[in-house]
Amino acid sequence: MKINKTELTKTVFVPKEIILDPIPKILFIGRSNVGKSTLINKVIKRKQMAKTSSRPGKTISINYYLINDEFYLVDLPGYGYSKISKTDQARVNKLMDAFFNITNNIKLVFSLIDSRHGYLKSDMQALSSILEKNLRILTIFTKSDKLSNSVLKNQLKNQQTTYGLKVIPFSAKYENSEFEILESIEKGLEE
Repeated sequence: MKINKTELTKTVFVPKEIILDPIPKILFIGRSNVGKSTLINKVIKRKQMAKTSSRPGKTISINYYLINDEFYLVDLPGYGYSKISKTDQARVNKLMDAFFNITNNIKLVFSLIDSRHGYLKSDMQALSSILEKNLRILTIFTKSDKLSNSVLKNQLKNQQTTYGLKVIPFSAKYENSEFEILESIEKGLEE
């Protein structure tokens, strides 16, 4: 898959703004500070399209990126550790509930997990609500450059064996580490 055109179509803060058109959607979900924005920028080959921050909880909106005028990459708010107010957290929770209740044509969900920690309780809670919707999920281990090859290999094997999910290692530092993600998006859109 080659990405020729990317446009930030909409940033959504409240449920009434959620896009309801029939265009296919590819979702990215993960804990705060797991590297969603970095991964999205690498996949779409744009350095600052998705805003990155060293402060956890930066993404408190749903961001829709229209790709090649064919599908959306949807950057969902991070969960878990974040320094946002209780009011904002309640708003984000309401937004996420509405999103999963009314959004159609979701082709694939990428669950981003920090490779150094594997699945944490908050990851499992987020995934349980997605699993109830019978959506196709692929796991991406972010920050995989932070582990030695042998530790990463063992971590991947352990996670695949334990949870039965396909796991893709990713690092913004490695050339072409987005290739398998793009291939998975292409397959997801075809199904």
